[in-house]
Amino acid sequence: MMSIRCFLTSAALAALTSSWLASAPAQAQSYKDVINPADPTFNQLLGINNSGLITGYFGIGGGVAGHPNQGYTYSGGVFTPTNFPGSAQTQVTGLNNTGTLVGFWAPTNVGGDANYGFYKQSGGPFITVVNPNTTSTPPVNQLLGVNDSNVAVGFFNDSGGNSNGYTYNITTGNFIPVNDPSGVSTTAAGINNAGNIVGFYTKSGQTTSNGFLDIGGNFTTLDAPGATSTMLLGINNKGLIVGTDTDANGMHGVIYNELTQHWTVLNAYNNTNFTTFNGVNDLGQIVGFYTKLSGNGDTIGLLVNSPAPEMGRGVLGLALLVLVIATRRFNLLRLPA
Repeated sequence: MMSIRCFLTSAALAALTSSWLASAPAQAQSYKDVINPADPTFNQLLGINNSGLITGYFGIGGGVAGHPNQGYTYSGGVFTPTNFPGSAQTQVTGLNNTGTLVGFWAPTNVGGDANYGFYKQSGGPFITVVNPNTTSTPPVNQLLGVNDSNVAVGFFNDSGGNSNGYTYNITTGNFIPVNDPSGVSTTAAGINNAGNIVGFYTKSGQTTSNGFLDIGGNFTTLDAPGATSTMLLGINNKGLIVGTDTDANGMHGVIYNELTQHWTVLNAYNNTNFTTFNGVNDLGQIVGFYTKLSGNGDTIGLLVNSPAPEMGRGVLGLALLVLVIATRRFNLLRLPA
């Protein structure tokens, strides 16, 4: 571990501290349940933009009578139904800061039915998106994230049942493949304004997944320490990546800081509930869901404010503390609860 030397100037300390704080979660965390009263037993939050607008859906779907997937946006305590016209099921999976929504829809509430991607720009209609290389029966296309340039990411299924990641440019209509060379099945799940893409892939003969970060076509595998499976699902413009991992104790929400290469593993309310983080904005606010292991096993939408890094598992936490003490001029950034 490199030491922090006393001859660093105040300007250098300020620059390093500012860089870390801009990219890392703040020092305190709070959890808030977000439950659409239309179906309090099953909610998932999937995306959040810098204005705090959240996308998600309620209803377990999969053919369960009376519980189809139904999309919504959420802001300021208000749920707004957001469903593809004429669909039986909709999931609103992502959004950007210009008002564009993405997701997918299904014509029936049947497990294994066709899925079709869609986007909806602010004030515009819902538009179906189907990659022309789709060969599965029934067809499966899903859009999962979108950046401020209206470049979306998602996947389609081929005839072998494997996922194939891609980007879709809403403006030009162009599809570009995004497939990790280490896997036979790839899902592209999140994209930031620099065009960096996160997702997960599965190797031949395996059922577990590995997370990846794609920067300009260069793929890096990112797996949470000690996990048997990792899925990366969201990325912001400040170097934070979120997702979920699986180990012997279940599923946990994970945060990866690109700048520090530090992993944070969290469970909702610090208990044993199964937790997934799906999206993160530039303020460090995270959305996802957790599944209760007690009672009826409900799935609850989750908003996380100011997730704290686990300082004991990283070296930069201590370095930051030294910097702050040395300068005595910097207040830790805290997000509103």
